[in-house]
Amino acid sequence: MRLNLTLGWLAALNLVLGVGLQWYVVTRLGVGSNTDALFAGMAVPQLVLAVVSASLMHVLVPLLSGEDEERQRQAAWMFFLGITLLFAIVAAVLAITAHLWVKWLLPGFSASSLELTIRLTRIQLVGMVFTASVSVLWAAYHARRRFVFAEVSPVIGSILALVILVPALPRYGIVAAAWASVGRAGIPVLLLLPGLGTLKRIRWERAEVQSAWSRLRPLLVGTAYYKTDPLVDRFLSSMAPAGGLSILYLGQQIWGAASTIITKAIAAPMVPQLAEQAKAGEWSRFQATFRSRIVWMAALTGVGFLAFLPFGQPILRLLIGHGGVTAQNVSSLWRIMVALAGVLVAGAVGQITSVSFYAFGDTKTPTRLGILTYTVYVPLKVLAFFRFGLIGVAAATSLFVILNVLLQLRFLGSIMRSREAVAL
Repeated sequence: MRLNLTLGWLAALNLVLGVGLQWYVVTRLGVGSNTDALFAGMAVPQLVLAVVSASLMHVLVPLLSGEDEERQRQAAWMFFLGITLLFAIVAAVLAITAHLWVKWLLPGFSASSLELTIRLTRIQLVGMVFTASVSVLWAAYHARRRFVFAEVSPVIGSILALVILVPALPRYGIVAAAWASVGRAGIPVLLLLPGLGTLKRIRWERAEVQSAWSRLRPLLVGTAYYKTDPLVDRFLSSMAPAGGLSILYLGQQIWGAASTIITKAIAAPMVPQLAEQAKAGEWSRFQATFRSRIVWMAALTGVGFLAFLPFGQPILRLLIGHGGVTAQNVSSLWRIMVALAGVLVAGAVGQITSVSFYAFGDTKTPTRLGILTYTVYVPLKVLAFFRFGLIGVAAATSLFVILNVLLQLRFLGSIMRSREAVAL
């Protein structure tokens, strides 16, 4: 419990600082075409974060857990160098071709907004490389159960980025915000990299690479499809009035931050524990562990959302309802966050169900379920936008997350019962 609380506070501090960076930009510059360009420019880097970084954590933590220290270090260096090189190449290709795909992604933007978005996107692609690299480092630290320093590093990165942003924003405008996000992603790499020890001659272990790739492949293929949801959101919200994209993004970020805080505190320490229980065939303990965390997740997020209904709008008005943010902006943000309730509650529970699958090496089932629900969901989301606007987008997103979690719970229960029966 002490570890859970510590991780929760660190995750909360980091996410508050991350939201604080965006809060500072929005309140100083207002909600409009500049902030729309900034948040639209984050779309592809965030897609890579959602697809690759999360997949690396889900695969590498169980893979490295329980191994001796030297083997962990060797494997961590191998994956760190490989992932960094790969994403440096991907970032370069995306930056060179940004003038082509950004125009397709944001059909509702004016020519000047598109030009600014392309510039900001190229800057933030640098941060994408750091984000992919640090995911390997986080996995190595989590596998050793060194959770605290792994969470301290992004806090330090956020503080330094905010310190730089405050004097830079008035002088350099929205471009300073893009570079601040790069610094926030890069500083944890510098802090965590010494923990891998001295770089020795890397022995590319074919068996380990094949094992990691066999688990990563279904995740990458599947999530590259159904994690394109932010791109769909940017595509649709680019056709909303100026500032609409920023408001939808802020609502998603606030709930995402709240969900991540609880996930870091409750789900992250559970992964090595579940992996070791799965390797030992202790399925009764495995079930007890993930069920208790699901109850905690549902209770905390459910109570939090119920409290948000009466108190959310005054709190939002107090926090961001000044500077360039109008009362109408605050009211729109509150309504969108209410419609996004499923992202908070079901999204947090889904973190528990997903890592439970990944702990015993099953990356295919949750991926297939995600593909199935996403295929049905995207057309409904498009229809909801043209009928109800951004509120329809938010409500459709909630429905998608809730349905996906219910299916994961059903399949996970069946798998656990069958494995327990075989063990008996």
